[in-house]
Amino acid sequence: MPNDNVIIRFADVTFEFGNKKILDEASFSVRQGSKITLMGQNGAGKTTLFQMIMGTLSPEEGDINIDRGMTMAIGRQVIPRDQLGLTVTEFFETAFPGKKIYDLEPRITKILDVVHLDVPHDRPLKKLSGGQQARILLAHALIQNPDILLLDEPTNNLDKAGIKHLTQFLIEYPKTVIVISHDAEFLNSFTHGVLYLDVFTHKLEQYTGNYFDVVKEISARLERERMLNVRLQRDIMHRKEQANFFAQKGGHMRDVARKMNEKISELEEDIVDVRQEDKTIRDFRVQAQSWDPTSDMATTNSTVLKLDSLSLMDLKTHKPVTKKVKIVLKRKEHLLLSGPNGIGKTTLLETLASGHAKGEHITLGTKISYYRQDFSTLDFNETVYRTLADAATGSAISEQEMRSCAAGFLIDADLLKARIGSLSEGQKGLVSFAKIVLERPGLLILDEPTNHINFRHLPVIAAALNRYEGGMILVSHVPDFVAQIRIDHTLDLEAL
Repeated sequence: MPNDNVIIRFADVTFEFGNKKILDEASFSVRQGSKITLMGQNGAGKTTLFQMIMGTLSPEEGDINIDRGMTMAIGRQVIPRDQLGLTVTEFFETAFPGKKIYDLEPRITKILDVVHLDVPHDRPLKKLSGGQQARILLAHALIQNPDILLLDEPTNNLDKAGIKHLTQFLIEYPKTVIVISHDAEFLNSFTHGVLYLDVFTHKLEQYTGNYFDVVKEISARLERERMLNVRLQRDIMHRKEQANFFAQKGGHMRDVARKMNEKISELEEDIVDVRQEDKTIRDFRVQAQSWDPTSDMATTNSTVLKLDSLSLMDLKTHKPVTKKVKIVLKRKEHLLLSGPNGIGKTTLLETLASGHAKGEHITLGTKISYYRQDFSTLDFNETVYRTLADAATGSAISEQEMRSCAAGFLIDADLLKARIGSLSEGQKGLVSFAKIVLERPGLLILDEPTNHINFRHLPVIAAALNRYEGGMILVSHVPDFVAQIRIDHTLDLEAL
């Protein structure tokens, strides 16, 4: 439980990244031993705030005070791309820069057991599944046993068992934890309070209590502010009508009108700057590929994909094994691919998308859209505009339609100019969905499409996938999301 000792204090901190303001006179404090949730819309600057706590970024104005002697570690969202070639052991060595840790191997074994992961220490990180990489990132932070543990979307790619294991660990962890996550149930299980970073006002508000209570409190405050503004605006309009009437009378009535206008100005200043709550993406449709009406693919039941065999990872021996299957995926059919982290779901999706699977037969001419959990199908050096424009050109979609599509995914003119690599992970996810809409695929492959995405957007995305009339293969560890999507076939890799 938290005590009265404040170990992190922000005092009137202002920070800008380029020309974009992230924080505006933000003030808050964190007590030792507390478990805090950091909330905010995609792109609000939550990860930037973590960097400021870590000391890798400094404020333009204000002060950041961290209690002397406090050690810190961060569990990041993704492994840096330049470190994917490292082995598991080499990656853990980076947790102790400039130090030689003689008992590192047994410590790695112990910490991997904590995160419920069994992988060879000499395996390159790029050979691990997304879920295994998520656990490695968490273990990389935990092995440092920090006084302040910062976790950035720690449930991404974790299966149900992994999330349960992580939740129990955080409940029992005796030190300070600050977590960024969009998983409401996960957060509510251990949160003592919430820091809310508003993407529009750049203010940071602090609340105490469990996650669900705080969300209700924020909603109630917004409604109070809205009602106050309604009353003020009604009063202002009435006074303006009176002032205009008196101004036309002339004489001392004009002085009355002048004084009334001064009062109106005071009332207008009292109007609360109501926070724009997190926007939700617009309803959208993923239009399936149009086929030549004379081709076989124009018929409703035409086959998009046949799969006769596939390669999986034996979770005990950590060696690949080939399994015989008989999968036929037709137009308008949705396939759910399930199985534990590390069994080979992402590898299978990659080979299907590339056309290199041994037992795979994709109908000639099928256009494939692939949502990768690490967004590596996007060119990180390219602009958002060029990425979406290229997708639109390939489907003969006008620029006006492309911009309208982008706007529906909260991609404004400024974001269109930005490079993919500069976006938050959540914004990369929205760009990926916009790109899929513009591509109009015949086969849609989705690997953990809920990762990094604001929970407000998920029902909209699920509804669009449910309506999709091409062939679809989905991997997701979020049961509530999957339950909203029509699933025609399920392939459980663990049962093969």
